[in-house]
Amino acid sequence: MHASFDHRSNLLAPDTSGLNFYQADPALADLLRLHLPDDLVRHIEPHLDRLGALAGGPLDECARLADRHGPVLHHRDRFGRDAQWIEYHPAYRELERAAYGEFGIHAMSHRKGILGWPDTYPAVAKHAFTFLFNQAEFGMGCPINVTDGAARLLSRFGDEALKAKYLDGLTQTDMARLTQGGQFMTEKEGGSDVGTLTTRAVADGDTWRLHGEKWFCSNADARTIMLLARPEGAPPGTRGVGLFLMPRLLDDGSPNHYRIVRLKDKLGTRSMASGEIKLEGAVAYAVGRLDRGFVQMAEMVNWSRLSNGVKSAALMRRAHHDAATVARGRVVFGRRIVDLPLARRQLMKIMLATEQAVSLSFLTAAALDRAEAGSQEAAALLRVLTPTLKYRATRDARKVCGDAMEMRGGTGYIEEFATPRLLRDAHLGSIWEGTGNIVALDALTRAVRRHGAEAALAADLHARIDDSEGVPAAWRDRLRGLADRAIAFARQVAADEASEADARRATSALYHVASAVAFAWEGGRIHARRGDARRLLLSRLVVDHRLAPQDPLAPSAGPAEDALTERLLGDAPVSLADAQALLTT
Repeated sequence: MHASFDHRSNLLAPDTSGLNFYQADPALADLLRLHLPDDLVRHIEPHLDRLGALAGGPLDECARLADRHGPVLHHRDRFGRDAQWIEYHPAYRELERAAYGEFGIHAMSHRKGILGWPDTYPAVAKHAFTFLFNQAEFGMGCPINVTDGAARLLSRFGDEALKAKYLDGLTQTDMARLTQGGQFMTEKEGGSDVGTLTTRAVADGDTWRLHGEKWFCSNADARTIMLLARPEGAPPGTRGVGLFLMPRLLDDGSPNHYRIVRLKDKLGTRSMASGEIKLEGAVAYAVGRLDRGFVQMAEMVNWSRLSNGVKSAALMRRAHHDAATVARGRVVFGRRIVDLPLARRQLMKIMLATEQAVSLSFLTAAALDRAEAGSQEAAALLRVLTPTLKYRATRDARKVCGDAMEMRGGTGYIEEFATPRLLRDAHLGSIWEGTGNIVALDALTRAVRRHGAEAALAADLHARIDDSEGVPAAWRDRLRGLADRAIAFARQVAADEASEADARRATSALYHVASAVAFAWEGGRIHARRGDARRLLLSRLVVDHRLAPQDPLAPSAGPAEDALTERLLGDAPVSLADAQALLTT
């Protein structure tokens, strides 16, 4: 009977249990070598390898348990004293220990010496760790990000006394000394229309007292919270909003004057506590100029949107791993799923959207690094790339995770497998830090209309096309033409308020043309380094399926697509000559 049970269990497709997500992702290693100096890549690679192994094994099991056994809010202790605390499953604490303690992902931009590196890490390196960790656990991505963000806001805009008091705790990797951060922004009046917020700040000597409610507060029991409030007497709208730091505990160790009313019952990210907060004269400190609070927080939101894009790319990569494992590991009708034409096409759709998000995530992170070093051109590029990435990658993640679930069939719908959790979590990405409409408008009406940032994007795309090694001239010319058309379309939509309904389509066009150019630029360089030009083929797929007109009543599959699919689903390197021929077939 035991042997029979083993045999029947093997009829189910395998999953990714035990897979090292770093070793299984050669594209990640390739992109890091394109965007980082060699010495830094050599330093972080063993740590990425360890995190990849943990994410495919122990951390993935912790994520499953933490999702199943969510946080519980307690209002009193066992002696009947009013002392709010949130109870977490031990698996969640183990995830915290890995993220904050062992790898220090939250502190990589702020504290030197993390994982033995003598300096702080650039965004590209930090987000490589973000990318791997979130393939196991997406929910904790928010606490990591808001802790990082609180430290960034404090270090940039806080006075010296405030930094001396709170910055060290936010960047600690010693779990006993760590004070996680939070950002309590959303109110019942709305999250995107910040100018309507009603939280009041009343001056009280050197501090402020906060009164009001915050409606959606993730990492609800964080120790150091950044939030917006309107000082008494300040004007309406966003110009009257100030940025404040609110500690969970007062200097004497007693709780600050606010309550967690309840925790949210969420579709996804169930492992992490999101709550409703009632402020009852909570002590807070002004961070920066009170009339610049919204501007300061908006800068933080843009950094968070990059992290959001990376995390959505991580969900897609995990879904892609799972779909590929199913396709290669299960036989139906006498053939492997990966050998069936329609399944191959579905797998290619999953792969293409995933690779687009991965490439654009690290391209945007590299722009952030150059902007932080003082490049005004990179700052303008970042201004348009960040909302563009956030808009399209988060939307694609929902589709990719759903298609990966379908690849596994009915079993993929069962919560014992990772696919339902991936799909539930993916839906948050397109809401978190601005819904699709808000972010598309940010890309078009703010980045393009207000700041003219599309000029920096156009210059960057043309430079990459000119610098694409081994790419045929005819293909470079086609990419130039598409880039120019996408930029012109974005300008047209941005300039005419009557065209606002096209903002989503114009933002998608920028995303697709940027990824097509990025693939060509990456493909030539990766081939020069290790003899594999496969990413050039992804450039062709983006053009064919995302930027070229489609006739819904005509076949689209054919010999050219079959040849592209054969190379991209195979393990063998693609020669430059082969890729060049397939680009123009």
